[in-house]
Amino acid sequence: MNEVELEHRCLVCNRSSQELPLLRLEYQDHEYWICPQDFPTLIHEPQKLIGLLPGAEKLHGHEH
Repeated sequence: MNEVELEHRCLVCNRSSQELPLLRLEYQDHEYWICPQDFPTLIHEPQKLIGLLPGAEKLHGHEH
């Protein structure tokens, strides 16, 4: 039996965990991965994730 290991990739830059660390993200009962470089986008400018993260249009960025 062959096991296929899924390669996790950042939902923004598409780089793999072989290239840089990835953070696991759960949203709407689905699992996504994001790298530390793109994580601030999720926090401050989630509208940039529209088309990459389903439901991103409903998220509001954090203001300082």
